[in-house]
Amino acid sequence: MKELLEELNVRFSLAKAEEILEYFTQKYPGRVSFATSLGMEDQVITHMLSRIAQKVHFFTLDTGRLFPETYELIDLTQKKYKIDIHLYFPGTKEVEEMVAEKGINLFYESVENRKLCCEIRKLQPLERALAGMKIWINGLRRSQSHTRADLNPVEWDETHQVMKVNPLISWTDEAVLKYIKAHHVPYNPLHDQGFTSIGCQPCTRAILPGEDIRAGRWWWELPQNRECGLHTHNKSEKP
Repeated sequence: MKELLEELNVRFSLAKAEEILEYFTQKYPGRVSFATSLGMEDQVITHMLSRIAQKVHFFTLDTGRLFPETYELIDLTQKKYKIDIHLYFPGTKEVEEMVAEKGINLFYESVENRKLCCEIRKLQPLERALAGMKIWINGLRRSQSHTRADLNPVEWDETHQVMKVNPLISWTDEAVLKYIKAHHVPYNPLHDQGFTSIGCQPCTRAILPGEDIRAGRWWWELPQNRECGLHTHNKSEKP
């Protein structure tokens, strides 16, 4: 696996995002999942994938705490691109037990509580979403945060045993916005209100001038803790 990853990352180090997407969707037909959070990056990828004839499993994680604007964008995106975005929900029993024990807004109390909430509302549904897949497409970019600065176009995700493909890894904020405008890609109106990274409503705020673009996610925590676990850097040389 190490040799394959090195080969792919050399091949795609300067490749266009469309070229990367075409390669993996053609090589692994029916085994490719695209995890969209409906952010600008993901809307760009959705637009690109809609032009590729290969079958792709579009999905998003509905935590039950999303913004109303996000739900509206899901509906609009499905209709515009004539695709089905599968929504994966957390287990009712797990959520009810967590809330009963720790409260509805437990995530403000500690990093441990917040990670527990992310585990139940995001990570567990993600396992179901990726079951049987070979490729997990994401909208990760190096410029999003220091925790993503050393990522490659292709990673190995040991937890889910899939190749994680990041076609926009080297894109800047300006490049994303330029593509959005040039191709009339629908996006969340909250972006125009200072929300640069949009997740669950209680855990997301607009950023202030000069702040990092992910400063509005779990803003009460230290920067090094501001990941939900979906994109933990867990590369491995194992196949």
